[in-house]
Amino acid sequence: MAVYKKRILPVLLVLAVALSGCTFTWPWTKSNPLTRSTPDGLYQQAVEYYQDGSYKKSVEIFQRLKEEYPLSQLAILAEMGIADSYFSGKDYFEAELAYLEFLNLHPTNENLPYVMYQIGMCHFNQIETIDRDQSETFKALKEFERLTARFPSSKFSFLAEKMIRECKRILGEQEFYVGEFYFNIKQYQAALRRFEKILREYANVGLDYKVSYYLIESKRRLAEEEAKITPKEKK
Repeated sequence: MAVYKKRILPVLLVLAVALSGCTFTWPWTKSNPLTRSTPDGLYQQAVEYYQDGSYKKSVEIFQRLKEEYPLSQLAILAEMGIADSYFSGKDYFEAELAYLEFLNLHPTNENLPYVMYQIGMCHFNQIETIDRDQSETFKALKEFERLTARFPSSKFSFLAEKMIRECKRILGEQEFYVGEFYFNIKQYQAALRRFEKILREYANVGLDYKVSYYLIESKRRLAEEEAKITPKEKK
């Protein structure tokens, strides 16, 4: 199954957005020697762990920053860093919890579109193949639609629109998989219902041509079966 995934470097992206317009000296500059115990030093240490792929360590340091310096401007970024580290480490359950906590604690934060997008991606990255349960696909679709409805002009809504299309394509592919199965065992009425649902709910995602063929063919074969029924059998 082809899956569309938009990769982002979460920690650095959020840092750039959140600190735009603010004065900030990077920890490695000569003019600003830092120890690891300062908010800036802890943040940089956590980012270094993150960039090295040591996501458990980055969570640990971000958590320390958050707890030891709750009033620092970097404490909010540390909360985001915790969620991003879980996400990049493919611990999507913990990542979603961390993003949801951020969402609840900071309902007016400027990074909410990003957070909402990441929540959707937590579900999207857990989608099973089309012959399996699609609960995660439905959850991802719901989160992406929520983002586009709340922040229609956000750049993350633009990304979410693409993910909505992909989620619908996957759901449509599953319906087609089931419909084709019914068609092959000559259960044409059941197959027809599936194909009609695809055209009704998952149109314009790349499935219309092949669905139209099976839709027409299912109707034709149903008509043939109906024609074979004698008047006596109809009674």
